[in-house]
Amino acid sequence: MFLQEVNTLSPQQFVETFGGIYEHSPWVAEAAATRRPFASMQQMKQAFSDAVQQAPANQKLALVRAHPELGHRIGIDPDLSAESTQEQGSAGLDRLSPAEYKQLRDLNEVYQKKFGMPFVICVRQATKTVILKAMEQRLASSFTVELTEALKQIDAIAALRLQDKVQT
Repeated sequence: MFLQEVNTLSPQQFVETFGGIYEHSPWVAEAAATRRPFASMQQMKQAFSDAVQQAPANQKLALVRAHPELGHRIGIDPDLSAESTQEQGSAGLDRLSPAEYKQLRDLNEVYQKKFGMPFVICVRQATKTVILKAMEQRLASSFTVELTEALKQIDAIAALRLQDKVQT
């Protein structure tokens, strides 16, 4: 799809096309649709990001919580989106050694218990080694810092997903 086509979609078509860009959160696409027409891909990405940034705190947290735990649910979670499955696979999270899987599972559990949300990172921009190290480091953060970082990572994920769907 080309950017000029994006601008001609009805609001419903826009949400149908881009509602999955932010994991299980079509409200982001609904809000971004109101900012059309987009003159550039960067403007479109910004409209999506702004929709998240302008959302109430509870909606932001719900967005983070809509993301799957890394590596933990591949192949067994029916709610894992096709995009998440592919992205996690690209980082090697579907091919963990037993020791790596245990480390990831343990870190997921500690992170979830501390922050009440899953660890989020743009796995398409990382390797499994980088992901595991980031999880360990980010456990030292505060909830506020982690929520901000999770939203930043979600924007990076969404930007790549948008780029995959739209050509300029």
